[in-house]
Amino acid sequence: MAWLSLSIQTDCQHAEKLADLLLEAGALAASIEDADAGTAEERPQYGEPGSISTPGWQRSRVSALLPAEADARELLGTCARLAGLEALPAYAEEEIAEQDWVRLTQSQFEPIRISSRLWIVPSWHEAPDPEATVLVLDPGMAFGTGSHPTTRLCLEWLDRHLVPGASVLDYGCGSGILAIAAARLGAGRVLGVDIDAQALTAAKHNADLNAAVVSIQDSAEAVRGQFDVVLANILANPLKVLAPALCGHLRCAGQLVLSGILVEQAEGLVAAYAPYLRLEVAGTREGWVCLTGVKG
Repeated sequence: MAWLSLSIQTDCQHAEKLADLLLEAGALAASIEDADAGTAEERPQYGEPGSISTPGWQRSRVSALLPAEADARELLGTCARLAGLEALPAYAEEEIAEQDWVRLTQSQFEPIRISSRLWIVPSWHEAPDPEATVLVLDPGMAFGTGSHPTTRLCLEWLDRHLVPGASVLDYGCGSGILAIAAARLGAGRVLGVDIDAQALTAAKHNADLNAAVVSIQDSAEAVRGQFDVVLANILANPLKVLAPALCGHLRCAGQLVLSGILVEQAEGLVAAYAPYLRLEVAGTREGWVCLTGVKG
């Protein structure tokens, strides 16, 4: 059996209602994402520092999976009217052949070699190098599987620069991958912090899966103490807002590592952190940059 995939452009005022109506009309799945993700227009969400006040993305993309025989235009037109849209939104449709979805999804996530001693390996794969430090991590709701350039930049920095026994704060930990990598590479005290409940659950699960000694806490709780290394792999705007807090959690001579920054946003980050420390480029990958600095 084939399926029909719809990709619909809309706004934050109508996206959620439209997705709900598509599900009620028979869609097998519907999701909402930022239509500007991965660009300079990407916006933080859901209470992140620097987020807009209205939940949702002004340029949203609703993706829906329909039975192949569905009349996509008619169904979308009906749902759009019920959602309050005055005109049919721009959309694209694509026929998808019947697949073994579990096997297909798993095949898209192969082991990732970060360095000669560090690998990210999904649980259904055998470790390519059993002698290396292997992080077992499956794709999930929380950001951070090791495949995204920003995550890799941070992992590469940890692999090259982390001093055994150093204390590490991973602010915006997502899946916990950076905190877990730090612990497995010999860090001392490691704390992961995130605002999202699903991320906290995923990070705790992944830490247990990897037998990594990592503390995980909600960002609503006060972060106590200072750290030798502070990592933050989020977005440029929240990183600017967080500058005083992140630098405040850094010990004298401690190292700050920032990622989630497009190359064209680096200059703005350097300026935002200038009152606290001097940032410089530690690495670039696929249009993204990792910035680091040492607290004087």
